[in-house]
Amino acid sequence: MIAMPADPQSLLQSSLEQLNRVILGKERQIRLCLACVLARGHLLIEDIPGVGKTTLAHALAKTLGLAFQRVQFTSDLLPADVLGVSIFDRESGGFRFQQGPIFAQLVLADEINRASPKAQSALLEAMEEHQVTLDGRTMSLPEPFFVVATQNPQDQAGTFPLPDSQLDRFLMRVHLGYPAAAEERALLNGSDRRDLLASLDATLDGGQLQALQRRVLEIHAAPALLDYLQALVAYSRDRLGLARGLSPRAAIGLLRAARAWALLEGRAAVIPEHVQAVLAAVVEHRLRERDGAAVAASRLIEAVAIP
Repeated sequence: MIAMPADPQSLLQSSLEQLNRVILGKERQIRLCLACVLARGHLLIEDIPGVGKTTLAHALAKTLGLAFQRVQFTSDLLPADVLGVSIFDRESGGFRFQQGPIFAQLVLADEINRASPKAQSALLEAMEEHQVTLDGRTMSLPEPFFVVATQNPQDQAGTFPLPDSQLDRFLMRVHLGYPAAAEERALLNGSDRRDLLASLDATLDGGQLQALQRRVLEIHAAPALLDYLQALVAYSRDRLGLARGLSPRAAIGLLRAARAWALLEGRAAVIPEHVQAVLAAVVEHRLRERDGAAVAASRLIEAVAIP
C-alpha cells in the first residue's frame, strides 16, 4: 500500500509552479493538464506547431518523475514501432519480444494525427486497458500509465483525423494558444525552453502520484452534484440535436476530472463550479453538430441550471 504524501497540497503546488516556469502564461491549461493526470486520464494537446506542446509533455514527465518515451508519429509509422516486435533469437532458437516505447509510464505520441489510422489504432487497447496484446500474449503496462498526444489542426496538410473511438479515450483536450505579449518577450529574452527542461527536478514520484490518484476517488460528490452532472450529460443527448451525446465513459471522466480539480483547490468535496471548470476540456472534443461543426461547452452550462 502506497502511503499518501504528508503534505499533498504542497507537492501539487510545487508541481504547478515548476510547470508554469517552463510554459509561461498558461496557468489554466497547466492546471487542467495536472488534473488530467490526477484523474488517471490521457491528454490531447491540439494547436499549431511551435507553441510548446512537446515541451509541456517533457516538463510533465520530468516534474512527475515518470519514465518517459516519445514516439514521433509519421505517415509511415507502423503499429510495431509503437508496441514492439518479436525478434528471432539464434541462441535460444525462439522468438524474443522487444518492447516498444509504449512500455513507459508517460508516452508522448507527438503529432499523432500525422500517422495513418492503422498506426493510431496501436494505442487503443493500451489507453483503455493499460495492456498490450501481441502474438497471443497479453502484457501489462507500467503504472501509472499516461498518454500525452499532440495534434496539429485538421486543416494542416498531411493529417489524418482521429476516429471517435480514439478521441473518446482522451479524458481532456487542451489548446495552448499564442502567448501574451509579456510572456512572449520573456521567451525572447530568456533561456531556450529545452535548456530549462534539463534543469528540472521531480517534485513527485510514481508512488506519490498513485496515492494522489486514489485520493481523487475519495473526494466527495453529493447526490445533488451528481444530479447536476447527469443533467448536463442528458442535455447533450436529448436537447442539443447533436449527432450523438456524451457517452457513459465521458460522464465518468467528467466526474473524475471535477474531483481532481477539487483536489488541486484543496477541497474535500466537488461543487458545480469544479464541473464547469473542466467541462470544456472534457467534452468539446467528443461533441459535434450533425454537420460536423464543433460544440461549445458553454451551451450546456447555460442550459442546465445549478441546483
